[in-house]
Amino acid sequence: MHIPEYAHALIRSALPSVPTSRQVGAVDCCLCNRPLEDRLPVALGPTPESGLFGCHPCLRRLVTRARRARDAALTQDAEQALAPAAAWQPARERHLARLDRVRQAAEAVAELAGGDRTEPLQVAWLLVSLESAYTWIPDAPEPPATLADEAAELKEEGFRLDLAMITAREAVADRLAHHLINEALPPEPEMCEEFECPQDCSGRHDSSHIDCGPDEVFEDLLRHGVTVERPEPEPPSPRLMALLEGAGTEEKPTPLPSIEEGAAAVLAHFGIDTDVLVSAAAIGLVADAWREGPLDRIHAADDGPSDGEIFAQSVDLYRWARAALLAARDDGPEELLAFAAIASDLDLPWAGGSPFTLRAVSEPVAELVQQVDDRVWFTMEVIRRQGWRAALLHRALSAASRAPHHFGMPSWPGTVRTAMERLALLDRSDAPEALADLTAVQAALLEAPDELGAAALDWISRQALLE
Repeated sequence: MHIPEYAHALIRSALPSVPTSRQVGAVDCCLCNRPLEDRLPVALGPTPESGLFGCHPCLRRLVTRARRARDAALTQDAEQALAPAAAWQPARERHLARLDRVRQAAEAVAELAGGDRTEPLQVAWLLVSLESAYTWIPDAPEPPATLADEAAELKEEGFRLDLAMITAREAVADRLAHHLINEALPPEPEMCEEFECPQDCSGRHDSSHIDCGPDEVFEDLLRHGVTVERPEPEPPSPRLMALLEGAGTEEKPTPLPSIEEGAAAVLAHFGIDTDVLVSAAAIGLVADAWREGPLDRIHAADDGPSDGEIFAQSVDLYRWARAALLAARDDGPEELLAFAAIASDLDLPWAGGSPFTLRAVSEPVAELVQQVDDRVWFTMEVIRRQGWRAALLHRALSAASRAPHHFGMPSWPGTVRTAMERLALLDRSDAPEALADLTAVQAALLEAPDELGAAALDWISRQALLE
């Protein structure tokens, strides 16, 4: 008979401390002390031939008891091992839920701070309450040793929350910083005509993005008594080096020798006269430098901008291009660099309340940035060599051929009128709220389409109303 190891201790404890001669002689069972008679004895040691002997029924009974005791102990051990895990799981779920809720709150605060519908003071209070919620998050519960691997999920969710908090803080800081600067600046009613402001404009032209260049911060810190060594300047680009090396060696040919002769007739055919030449040139500059080519691939990416976002951004860039062209007339072609900086800014959220930035898209954007730089540089060269009007004519020709019905072109009011007639006949039950008042929609399309918001413009684009 095989006696399992787990039964040895129990059988050993049942053996008599002083066995009888009959038990030693294998006459009686040492466990029940009854004669073995015809029952086969089982040697219990110390050797198979000598020592104590037991009967099969007694040994089976003891083995059964030992097995039950072992199984009960294993069950108890398992329950004791599972108890900490069972207690930790609810704590884990609660902690993950809190992390997720606060992360969602941080993302919402960042979105509100990036828009213009929430007052700056309310944005500040949102950040304060968000920081309080973040501070009140308890430490992550420590998992039991058996579940140590599951602690990674807690760390990952905590990391995602930290990233969302950083984004929210940056958005609020940017909003409040620009708000303070805008509030400190006096009204500039003389700029209303250049910015094409509505009649009731107060003269305040708030900025949401200010580029101070790479070295201004060091000057500002110095005024506050803090000295930080400036980084080494970047070496000139190969194109600039070529220009510097070739300067003064020989007179370069004009880029567009016959632009003055043939452009006027072509532009007149499209209704572009002197009064709208700057606007048409601005549209052409946006089309040539930004809208055509690389942006199409960015648009096609899964995380690329929508049609409405592109339309809203093109309207905003048109304003920047127009202002830069007007400034270039008086202050030189370098003023166009302001437009280039905005058009190629990787971190600037797009117009129309869109959170999209070029840096967030998966498609490479270096080609777009280079194209903006090249096309703006060419326009600057035309201004230098042939004059401001020649540059306007060149870009206005692009507008006439590539964007004849864009906002800012002479045909735009007619395009809007046709679109409104078609819009009035459509079912707008699923349209954004901004499209509810048709009178307001028409006014916005005529004056500032991007103020309708990217979502509304996207809905309009899906209906092909402006085509």
